[in-house]
Amino acid sequence: MTSLTERVFGVVTEHNVAVVVVMLLLTAGVGAGVTQLNLGSNTYGGDSIGEGTEVVEKRSYIESAYVNETQDDDAPMAAPVYVRDADGNALSKSALVRSLEFQQTALDNESLAAAVGDRPAFGVANFVGARAAGDPQASLSEQLAALREADPSRVETLVRETLTADSRALALLPADYEPGTATAESHRIVFRLDGSDSETSAATAALYRTAQTVDSPDVFTVGEHASENAVSPLPELIEFVVPISLLVILVVLAFAYRDLVDVIVGFTGVVLSVVWMFGILGWLRIPASLTIIIGPVLIVGLSVDYGLHVFMRYREERGERENMREPMVRSLSSVSVALTLVTLTAAVGFMANATSDLGVIKQLGIGVTLGVLSTFVVSVTLVPALKLTIDRLLGRVGFERRKRPLGDTRLLRPILTSGAGLARRAAPVVLVLALVAGAAGGAAWGDLQRKSFQEFNSDVAEWKQDLPDPIGWDVSQYRDNARYVGENYRAAAESERKRSSILIEHPDGAASPDALATAARVPDVAADYDAVLTRGDTVPVASPVTVMASVAAEDEEFAAELAAADTDDDGVPEEDVASVYDALFAAAPDEASRVIDRTPGGYASLRVLVPIRPDATIVEQGQAVLDASDALEGGETSVVGVGVGTLNVVLGDIISENILQTLLLALAGVAVLLTLVYRLLLGSATLGLVTSVPIMMVTALVVAGMWALNVPLTVNTALLLSLVIGLGIDYNIHVSDRFAEEYADGKSVHGALVEATTGTGGALLGSTLTSVGAFLALLLTPAPVLQDFAILVSLALTASFVVSVFLLPSLITLWARYAPRSVTQGVLDGGVASTSDD
Repeated sequence: MTSLTERVFGVVTEHNVAVVVVMLLLTAGVGAGVTQLNLGSNTYGGDSIGEGTEVVEKRSYIESAYVNETQDDDAPMAAPVYVRDADGNALSKSALVRSLEFQQTALDNESLAAAVGDRPAFGVANFVGARAAGDPQASLSEQLAALREADPSRVETLVRETLTADSRALALLPADYEPGTATAESHRIVFRLDGSDSETSAATAALYRTAQTVDSPDVFTVGEHASENAVSPLPELIEFVVPISLLVILVVLAFAYRDLVDVIVGFTGVVLSVVWMFGILGWLRIPASLTIIIGPVLIVGLSVDYGLHVFMRYREERGERENMREPMVRSLSSVSVALTLVTLTAAVGFMANATSDLGVIKQLGIGVTLGVLSTFVVSVTLVPALKLTIDRLLGRVGFERRKRPLGDTRLLRPILTSGAGLARRAAPVVLVLALVAGAAGGAAWGDLQRKSFQEFNSDVAEWKQDLPDPIGWDVSQYRDNARYVGENYRAAAESERKRSSILIEHPDGAASPDALATAARVPDVAADYDAVLTRGDTVPVASPVTVMASVAAEDEEFAAELAAADTDDDGVPEEDVASVYDALFAAAPDEASRVIDRTPGGYASLRVLVPIRPDATIVEQGQAVLDASDALEGGETSVVGVGVGTLNVVLGDIISENILQTLLLALAGVAVLLTLVYRLLLGSATLGLVTSVPIMMVTALVVAGMWALNVPLTVNTALLLSLVIGLGIDYNIHVSDRFAEEYADGKSVHGALVEATTGTGGALLGSTLTSVGAFLALLLTPAPVLQDFAILVSLALTASFVVSVFLLPSLITLWARYAPRSVTQGVLDGGVASTSDD
């Protein structure tokens, strides 16, 4: 095997210039595929995700069975505008006057005026202005004139008289406004628009542009035009994180290499590996999805790791009077087995995601696997050839190119050899401690938070905003405004309110008194959950009971039918429920069809629409509705919470189960692969098995770290967890392979482990510091997804280094101490040449 690899790498070193030229030409061809890259993605991907679950099935049922969930399609569209005075009072005379002046200016736009028609704006200033004019039907100009003429104290009195507890204008004020007071931080104006989509879009565009011209008080919209003109967070992430990450990488690589040329050559390999990955994805028409974000970071870490092993081993191999070619051949031959195994096992770990139901995970697994293969090719061809080419040129002009390996320094050697020392003195104790720590990590899996995703955090520290451009973070005013509205206002229109459904079914049909009684209990039960919107002491749900009450108030004939069936006068019929439903559909078919599913055979189900607080997160919303549904269910009545939030909670559980299966599959695949390859190349199948065992410890430590740092299990973190195996096995293979090489050369077990943990361990330390430093820069971003990404990968790399240098030596020592002689002999005999049966 050694002879073969030396011949192959002899070509790379002997014809280094030709290799560089050929690889650069190949890079140009492969890289051209980047222009064909498919950036399309799906949040969850795959057609089967969530299928078969009750929530998904009931959601599909509701979409097909219930209609007219909100208002009629031909009803005017509500276009809200917000007037905010953070340093004063948005209900002062000046603020109200400016509000009316804004309306006048906006309505000068023909598009807006046409869409509004004869429908007046609905605003606090309009109510107060009409009262000031003494005419509820006063025109906008009359309202404005009346407010201008009134003195501030009179306006304050008018505000108090207008905004009473029963005033319709309260819907235009923040949730914390106290009725009857004359102070509020903001208020809302609602324009009601009619027309085609293009006409209403032109009208809302006019509102957005007009709001931009008002300086004080702050007037803004949060609709489509405001969001389209918002600053995208992606460029901010790139401009803020990339310079910091590059600086960290350069500093750590400067420490590891202590050589500018090696840093430049290593970075060249990193860049070309990423280009190859995306180029191949483009040519094969494989969707990039999350690969476009996560792939480069993972490949950068792997490429840095490969380069460090090649360069550090080259420094070890080169003698005092030796030229450059021969030691490079030896170093490549020595690390080629480890690099090949790392590539294969990483590919197995990543490709295990191809079994996932999540299309985005499948795509990432394929994309990163291609990146791993590209990194291997570039690292054993172009990188060493380019280094030799530059070193030979510099050598000719008198620059000395000899450097010491990182692990052989006075500061690091004692630390790196301590793992081998522990292995010789207390290997069983190390193993027991590792098992305890691993068991604790495994137990933490059940306590991890489950979320489908995490929302972007728009809070950005001032020091990040004060950094010079382009690094400084530009906070999007739109996101601040949208968050403020979400936290302080209910939706301007019924169709825009956040609501979830509770579906109620009964074996006897929806006409069962038990089913209707359950629907009647929803407001009282739902009020116990913070995510549910309350009005006073109750929840303003839309249900069969509320629809019956509203129709009965307008229709005497239906009211009589309801009263006859309501034996206890609680508004809920206990007898002849089907007849009451028949009368309800006859009196108000549209309203009834929103909450009752009528079929040719009778009544199939009931639906209750539960309002959700605007500031409630998706997860809070989903968990509240699911918990309320569980509390309502009883007897034969089936109650299922259905909505965006419940779907996300259920998907979180599915992802948790799915990723656990993927992890176990990847662990098994890596163990089998290492067992077979170690038997073939190193002569010991059991050494391959021993090498694969610590990856379980790495996974357990990462899970424990997630629990300790409150990192939830989301789509993204589950995705990253599936990649831990591909990262974690890397370090163990390098140490194990180096041990086998030194052991076969005649060193004792302890001596071989010392060489492995200092020579190879030094490269691993440099790789860990570089990658972890770069990833931790992501913690500075306000994006929880990237923060979790940084934490997980940093945990994985750090745990991998610790396990490979401090745990694996003890496992190898126990293997060498207690395994039969025939088992360890294969390594001593040189692997492929061995005839031992392990």
